Amino acid sequence: MGVELVLPGVLADLAGGARHLEVEPGGGTLGDLLDAVAAVHPRLDRRIRDEAGALRRFVNVYVDGDDVRFTGGLTARVDDGAVVQVLPSVAGG
Repeated sequence: MGVELVLPGVLADLAGGARHLEVEPGGGTLGDLLDAVAAVHPRLDRRIRDEAGALRRFVNVYVDGDDVRFTGGLTARVDDGAVVQVLPSVAGG
């Protein structure tokens, strides 16, 4: 099994146009998952994490519907079969 990474259209272009990526969870945390994604899609990773490796302030990440800001950030548990959704904030009015 693996983890399904769901991307909006604006980020899908950085993953070869795919809106759904199947990723092996690696060490079992969000950080490990993003490391695996970065190895294949480094431009996508730069839109999700900053130069220090932290989640960008205006990017929202959910693991099985739970906002990782409240479940450990990059140390949030990501198990086989999980769905991870990445949503950049939209500004404007």
